[in-house]
Amino acid sequence: MSSSSSSMPSVLLNTGVHMPLLGLGTYKLWGFQDVYQAVDAALAAGYRAFDSAAVYKNETDLGLALKELLPKYGLNRKDIFITSKLGPKDQGEKAMQGALSSLSQLDLDYIDLYLIHWPGTQGLVVADQRNPGNRVQSWATLEELHAQGKLKAIGVSNYTPAHMRELMQSCKIPPAVLQVEFHPRLCQTELRSVCEEYGVCFQAYSSLGKGELVTEPVVIEVAKNCERTPAQVLLRWAVQQSVPVLPKSSNPDRIKDNARLFDFTLSDTDMDRLSSLDCGHRYCWDPSEVA
Repeated sequence: MSSSSSSMPSVLLNTGVHMPLLGLGTYKLWGFQDVYQAVDAALAAGYRAFDSAAVYKNETDLGLALKELLPKYGLNRKDIFITSKLGPKDQGEKAMQGALSSLSQLDLDYIDLYLIHWPGTQGLVVADQRNPGNRVQSWATLEELHAQGKLKAIGVSNYTPAHMRELMQSCKIPPAVLQVEFHPRLCQTELRSVCEEYGVCFQAYSSLGKGELVTEPVVIEVAKNCERTPAQVLLRWAVQQSVPVLPKSSNPDRIKDNARLFDFTLSDTDMDRLSSLDCGHRYCWDPSEVA
């Protein structure tokens, strides 16, 4: 069973590499069995991107699952796109150790995309003035590993417009991706225009608002009208704006359902109705207080 990665729509990063518009989020996937089952279902459904992080504590299991499963689907390493992230405990002087640990846990020669997971540092209060210096140090480390070919693309997660502008002033290599919470209740207009200005790919997590948005009446109504699930509608709303998504699930049927995003289109009216739900509401953590 072979499937070329070209069948999955992608976005072109500023590194010249294509990143699939759909990836499997692995947050809260713990233990080899759960990871293996999710990765198996995802590969079968056409997913070619997988998103992990040091703090998810599943890099080893993800690496093992992919090694075992890629041959089953006639795929090899270059057919898939793997993202991982530097834990807040390794922000700053421990960044090299943190990034190399991710490579070793995943058992890979390179990671396709490596992100600074959070603008703050574990153990420091959000207002601590050491946070900006630690970010600069982490970024310099990521640039070094990028130059060595160990991290093919580097980026950030949970950065605010201010964090992004600060990074753009000090970096030698601009970030390829910014990964943040994004859904109809949090449209992140300013952040998206900052990304556009700097040529950074804006990527979504928590597209379903931790599962709460699938019960939102407007979402349900739009889903009924186009005979799709509320989850498909929420994910389609993002990818139709060229925003890559990372729905996470351990349920094989849901993983398969979440991949059916590219054979329907939401009308302009439906897109506008969904976007008008924007009220700045976050279901996840708020990075705006981090110095």
